[in-house]
Amino acid sequence: MKKNLRKVAREARSGFTLIEILLVVVIIGILAAVAVPKLGGRVQQSKESAAKASIEALSTAIRLYELDMGNYPSSLQGLTTSPGGASGSWRGPYVEKGIPKDPWGNDFVYSSPGSHNPHSYDLKSLGADGVESADDVTNWGKE
Repeated sequence: MKKNLRKVAREARSGFTLIEILLVVVIIGILAAVAVPKLGGRVQQSKESAAKASIEALSTAIRLYELDMGNYPSSLQGLTTSPGGASGSWRGPYVEKGIPKDPWGNDFVYSSPGSHNPHSYDLKSLGADGVESADDVTNWGKE
């Protein structure tokens, strides 16, 4: 009989109490509240890095176009479609999956000749706000 009472008492104590579960939930909440703001800045940094990488990839395609055709394309669409009747030997498409968008979902801004690079081209992403401002990612240095 004593063995049965001990067994029943031990089974009744197994598991977690409501207070223990609440304590764990509170601790996880505190850790999340500390970690999330620190990761928020990293998302912006990673998008800026992705924009820089895309600008470099597009710049490579533009330079290949210029080597083949003898001039820079008038728009980024020249990297995907042949300019009929133009001199030179178009060997494109120079980008495989079409012209990409920047990490914020906006089109890259291209001009040839550029105002910052008058002998070549300007290429930039307008950044998170989508307008010309200090957060733009460009193929020229910050002024």
